[in-house]
This record gives sequence, C-alpha cells and structure tokens, in this order.
Amino acid sequence: MNAPQPPSSQPPRARLALAGLACLAMAACVPMAPTRAPAAKAEAAPVAAACPKDLAAIARCLAGRDSAGAYYLIAIPQKWNGHLVLHAHGGPTLGAPKAERAVEDLERWSIMVRAGYAWAGSTFRQGGVEVRAAAEDTERLRQIVVQHVVQPQRTILHGQSWGASVAARGAEMFQRTADGKRPYDAVLLTSGVLAGGSRSYDFRTDLRVVYQYLCNNHPRPTEAQYPLNIGLPADAAMTQADLAARVNECLALNKPVAERTTEQQRKVQTLVDVLRIPASSIQGHMNWATFHYRDVVQHRTGGASPFGNRGAVYKGSPDDAALNAGVLRYRADPQAVARFAADTDPTGQIPVPVLTVKGVDDPTAFVELDAQFKATMDKAGSGARLVQTFTRHSGHSYLSDPTYPTLMAALLRWVNEGEGAKPTPAGIAQQCAAYEAEFGKGCAFLPTYVPAPLASRVVDRERP
Repeated sequence: MNAPQPPSSQPPRARLALAGLACLAMAACVPMAPTRAPAAKAEAAPVAAACPKDLAAIARCLAGRDSAGAYYLIAIPQKWNGHLVLHAHGGPTLGAPKAERAVEDLERWSIMVRAGYAWAGSTFRQGGVEVRAAAEDTERLRQIVVQHVVQPQRTILHGQSWGASVAARGAEMFQRTADGKRPYDAVLLTSGVLAGGSRSYDFRTDLRVVYQYLCNNHPRPTEAQYPLNIGLPADAAMTQADLAARVNECLALNKPVAERTTEQQRKVQTLVDVLRIPASSIQGHMNWATFHYRDVVQHRTGGASPFGNRGAVYKGSPDDAALNAGVLRYRADPQAVARFAADTDPTGQIPVPVLTVKGVDDPTAFVELDAQFKATMDKAGSGARLVQTFTRHSGHSYLSDPTYPTLMAALLRWVNEGEGAKPTPAGIAQQCAAYEAEFGKGCAFLPTYVPAPLASRVVDRERP
C-alpha cells in the first residue's frame, strides 16, 4: 500500500520536487522521516497459479495484480521453514509491467524456495527509475501475503542489483506497521547499486562522452544534436537494436577481438582503460546511459538532467590531454539532482540488520559502490547493523546456489539471537561449505576483502 502523504493539494511528484528544492536551498539535507506503513486496504486475494517447472513438485504458487497495477507472484514450499523472502527485482525494465517478469524473477531465485523460504516478488506498478514507488509496491505485496496467504515468523527484505536500492529505501521508509510492529526483520542486499542515483551512474555519463569523442555516431554529425546527459530526446525513435548497430559500427563488439580492425580495438581498449569496465559490458551500459537516462530526465526530474561530468579528469587513454580537451562537458542541473536524490539516495537510517554480498569483479554494480553504502550507514549511525561480504565471482545477476542460503541463515541467526550472533565475513565463509553438500559447489567468499572508495574507481566531478 502507498506510503501516507501529508495533506496537500499538490500531486505527489510535485511535493517530492518541492522537497528536493527545499533540501537544496538548505545546503544540508535533513533525511525524510520514516513512514509508518498504513493499515492494509482491501486488496483482492491472489489466485492459484502454475509454479516454474523446477518448483512445481515442491511448492504451490499464487499470483495476482495489486490495486496500483503491479503484478506479483508468491511461492510457498511444501516444507516451509516459516520465513518469507520479500524480493525487489533489479533492472529496472522500461515500459508497462508484465506478469512474466515476476515469473522470471522466481525462476532465477528458486534457490530461496528450494531452501525452504516462502518467496514473493512484485513487477512494480511501472517501469523506469523510480525507487520509492517500487518500495511502496513491495510493501503492498507484503501486506497481501499477510492478509491473504501466510503469516511469516520472519520477513527478510531482499533487493537485487537496482532492487537493492529499492530494498534499502523501503527499509528506511517503512519502519513500523500500523499496529507498531516492524514490517521487515532484516535486509539482504545482493549485487547492489547502493550509492544512490546521484553517485551510482556517473561512469555511464563518462561512457557517453568518451564514446562520442571516439566514435561520433550517437548522435551522428548529420543528426540533430542534443545534450548527451539527457540520454536521448523524448521523441527519438531509436531502439536498442539501432543503438547496438551503431556501437558495433564503431567498436565491432559483435566480433571476436581478432576480427576487429586495429582502430576498432584501440577504441575499445580506450573505453576499457578509461572507464575500467570490461568490453563485454560496454553495450549494456550504453543502453542504460541512453534509454534509462531518457526515462529519468523525461519522467523523474522535470526535463532537466541530474547527470554531469564537469570537472572530471579522465585518465588511461593514449592521449589524456586530448581526451580531456575534446570530450563534451555537462553540468548536472541542481534541481534535477535534488529531485533524483530524494527518490533514489539511501539515507542509511535502517533500523534492522543488513547483510550485503557483492562479487569483487561485478561488471555492472562496481564493488566500490559498497564502500559508499558503508559510509552512508556509518554517517547515519547505523553502521553497527551492517555486515558486508564479498566473493570472487565476476557475475552480477546471480552468484551461486549455496551463497544465498548461507547468507539467509546467518542473517536469521543474527535476528533471532541478537548482537552475540552478529555474523562475520570469516564465519559466513566457513559456514558456506555446509550448504554446498545440498546445493552444489559455488562458495567463493573473500573474508578479508575491503573495497576501495568509490572515487578510486569513478573519477570525481563538480557537484551542485
């Protein structure tokens, strides 16, 4: 159910914008007060649905569409351990929600059900980069589960990738239910984008300007020019396939290295060295810096861009002086930054245990983002409620089957037994081996790893 709003004749987006402007004017922003989750309004009960194939024999599934328009899917294992995993998915996808998205999420996270947990996931009511709305949809689903399906002993809020920011914001927003209880007992953040919208996407702005310096085809010189930090004009008809064709025209990412020209490989290597991303992720990040940036600017920040690169000094190219002199420069709009931050930036004011995991070579959500999140939690006085773990994995969307049950068990022990059972990275690494016997090989925890600051990976820049 939606978070209650203060009385006002203005629509919610307008109030959010004004809050951002007031925050900006004060120079130092006071975090929004946490919201008490309202009493559940009458939501239609879910109906029986087919489970994904690998869960059909061990669980029952229910599905529905909530009052805000989000589809959802719920799975209850036959051998239920009494606990619920409330899932916030990554992406985000653009366009209208589709029921198939919830099915895909459950298929990916079937390990939770196979390990005995009930699972519930929402598609969110809309596509695009709006964190607080997605957190509201996730809380609404929790209330549907409690109202119509089961009453869990513990509820763990799980956020994956971009969904980790949804879960972090949701845990800040909803700290008490209408009857005064905590809606979430703990938070699990996996492969998270955790530096907020105002910091997490800087490198994608850098990718757009460095790519344009090297390739000059997005847009082409013969096309209408536009500021690259808006992603794409609102009326542009470009598709992802169109963009991929342009990128391959310049970089030949669709070909083996040996089949690229010397010039194409030089440009690829320049992007890899300057931005510190693998060649395999260039296309994905270009999609984000094109289509998701347009979503943010057109639908979230009033037509102005919160992304900028003024003051950024790029290093690692064959000629850094020429690169820094030649790249296009953009100033992030202060009002847009305030609006975007008000929606997406975590405050760190999470009142329950938080456990994170990240592969140190994650090509999508850099491991250094976790250092920024720790600083946020520490600044908010919540650092004692955070334990971070890291693994040798180089993937982003999924690490390994035994990783997640290990983390869930450690988190529940912490919740149930208190501070004396607070997990350590070393203890989690040791405990993982026991889960390999049931769920297969895949433990790769690095108990002594500490990520470097985000500024060591992504060049800093002028900020409003």
